[in-house]
Amino acid sequence: MSSFDPARITIPCAHFIHGRQVRDRDDLEVIRPADGAVYAGLPVADAARVDEAVTSARQAFLHADWARRAPRERARIMRRWADLIEVDIDYLAPLEALGSTRPIDQARAWDVPYTAEGIRFFAEFADKHGGEVAATAHDSLGMQIAEPLGVVGAIAPWNFPLSMTCWKVAPALAAGNTVVLKPSEMTPFTAVRLAELAIEAGMPPGVFNVIQGDGATTGDALCRHPDVAKVTFTGSTATGRSIMGACAETGPKPVTLELGGKSPQLVFGDIPDLDRTAATLAAAITGNAGQVCVAGSRLLIERSLLEPMIERLKTHFDGLVPGLTWQEGTRFSPIISETQTNRIESVIGRAIGAGAELVAGGARFETSFGGCFYRPTILRVDKSDNPAVHEEIFGPVLSVQAFDDEEEALALAEHEVYGLAAGVHTADIGRALRAVRRLSAGTVWVNRYGRSNDYILPTGGYKRSGIGRDLGRAAFEANLHHKSVLIDLNI
Repeated sequence: MSSFDPARITIPCAHFIHGRQVRDRDDLEVIRPADGAVYAGLPVADAARVDEAVTSARQAFLHADWARRAPRERARIMRRWADLIEVDIDYLAPLEALGSTRPIDQARAWDVPYTAEGIRFFAEFADKHGGEVAATAHDSLGMQIAEPLGVVGAIAPWNFPLSMTCWKVAPALAAGNTVVLKPSEMTPFTAVRLAELAIEAGMPPGVFNVIQGDGATTGDALCRHPDVAKVTFTGSTATGRSIMGACAETGPKPVTLELGGKSPQLVFGDIPDLDRTAATLAAAITGNAGQVCVAGSRLLIERSLLEPMIERLKTHFDGLVPGLTWQEGTRFSPIISETQTNRIESVIGRAIGAGAELVAGGARFETSFGGCFYRPTILRVDKSDNPAVHEEIFGPVLSVQAFDDEEEALALAEHEVYGLAAGVHTADIGRALRAVRRLSAGTVWVNRYGRSNDYILPTGGYKRSGIGRDLGRAAFEANLHHKSVLIDLNI
């Protein structure tokens, strides 16, 4: 059975520094999204505590031989770590479900296995990249040597706590760096368990550290620390700009930023299976209740399909009901907080005020157990400057615009701020490839929507949707710098 008793879960309410839990005074209340209950307290690491964690990571980088040990030994430890994560699923999955928006069935089936396999994927890169020999004059030898950066500061978001920790931490560790991770203060606890399991797998103390706290105090101190060589972050565009500024002022130091999105899905009239496409579109906006950076939140559809598609989407939406994240069978996620729910309501209100037509949803679910659950919502929109089209909502809210031809569809798809992802649905391969070339997005899916589990394709954004790439070889290489060497052979 997947359901569990929340009262029986042990919560690791602490930092994890140099291989052990470090407890401070609780400064923040941590709330369960599914029922709104305060279930734990959390310390906020100040600059001194951040310095302790970074110093631990720096000393481990210099003296624990993580970077200098054989790459395959790093890989073996990371593979053991992944194995322990899978074995620990009966603790990790409930802990993830308890304090996040991830239902227990999904945490078991996807979040925990995905995290473990992602660590294995990056472990395999450890001995597959060493630099290259350059073409130089015949009497000299030129080469580039790849070396780890040092201490990587990682800041993970709340929407997929386990898997986003893997994205940030695994490539950095595989490349020989040490890491200080700050998870979101709203979903802080599974990161501590991952760090405990890393020690159990044989990772030296100090190689992977976790500090708890908010962005203004803890996150800013981490970004500004002089011994942090790089920062990797997933979250909002506004926060990403602040992080980039802090790294510029105290470095400059490189950043990887996966930021906001307002991703279009283009549906053409030649799709062979209307029902299949409707299911794809519905899942792209209701998965995790739309709290996904690549959520397919803008539907652009050929006019002849507009009404039949809306009716099918409404049928999909009507089948989603709220439930406690720790109960078996729950499929629809809560909104992370009251603050975020209020923001969703505000954007919808302004969108309707600017001329959008409310077709479905537009209100909260009423539940007997509390929590913030928002009904999947469809807004039919005529103008692209409407807030429903222009602003990232981060909720289960779909704007719908009709088009008459391919050029109009591609024009509507363009967004002046965001370029994270896009979807194209058509039976015409030529049209699909033309759209792939024209769309300003870091990822384009054709006749599907959403990432696969193969890890090899990097993800990242155009425009203000980010800098750099997570996943794939690009993520591993982003945790290295290269030293140029030129040797004169005539001695």
